[in-house]
Amino acid sequence: MGHGHGHGHAGGRHRWRLAVSFALIGAFFLVELAYGLLSGSLALLSDAGHMAADVVTLGAALVATRIATRPDTTGRRSYGSYRAEVFASLLAVILMLVVAVYVAAEAIGRIGAPAEVSSGPMLVVGAIGLAVNLVALLLLRAGAAESLNVKGAYLEVVADTAGSVGVIVAGWLVASTGQSFWDTVVALAIGVFVAVRAVALGRQVFAVLGQHVPEGIDATAVAGDLAAIDGVRDVHDLHLWTLTSGMNVATAHLVTADQSDHHAVLDQARDLLLRRHGVAHATLQVEPADHSGCDELGW
Repeated sequence: MGHGHGHGHAGGRHRWRLAVSFALIGAFFLVELAYGLLSGSLALLSDAGHMAADVVTLGAALVATRIATRPDTTGRRSYGSYRAEVFASLLAVILMLVVAVYVAAEAIGRIGAPAEVSSGPMLVVGAIGLAVNLVALLLLRAGAAESLNVKGAYLEVVADTAGSVGVIVAGWLVASTGQSFWDTVVALAIGVFVAVRAVALGRQVFAVLGQHVPEGIDATAVAGDLAAIDGVRDVHDLHLWTLTSGMNVATAHLVTADQSDHHAVLDQARDLLLRRHGVAHATLQVEPADHSGCDELGW
């Protein structure tokens, strides 16, 4: 019992937010890269590198939302292409980790080495970058709670916002103290911050790809609620997973009493999964008590 996979999804509803953020951050990346090279600031260059990751991530997120809504003409994608958004989130994780490692390596390499850093461009470009990132944050925040794809882009921009603040702080410290090592210290802090955010998002992405029980759903409670339906004797082969953000899926076998109304059991089970546990798509098999065969499976 279920329905098709042609309904709307969270990522598609927020595509315009991704598009505007992509344009803003893409334009600023070019500015920050140029001034980073001119000023010699590692903090500015590290933030530019993270901006580059943002551009790629937002672009991939845009492409993923387009792919996810494209109808399947091959007949081979029985669940559609919604997982494209999850893979875009995985790309965001990889890029964030690459940038974090690069920044950390560069920062460590500069320890004890003299460096000329121009604080003026750092302060100006950092302030502009902060403004751009805040606009992008406001745009993406509404979709981050609904879509893992948008959340990946949102966390990228959160890390970039922290990077812009770091650039401003580094510029101020260099200007105030005349010591360029503050630029290296702040760059290293930015790298650590980005890595922590990447690991947190990565755990969510692998939970979806690993088809874990969706966050916030208790499989034991679901089985108990289904077993409590009038006419149901037993529940087995219960599986719960997330297809993509906002799309939780379930399959289960319901063993019923001999005289039970199978239509009523299906209707109650479907409504229970949707209203109590947020599972919109469920494939349920009703079995009479004397049915055998399912226990022969070894997985």
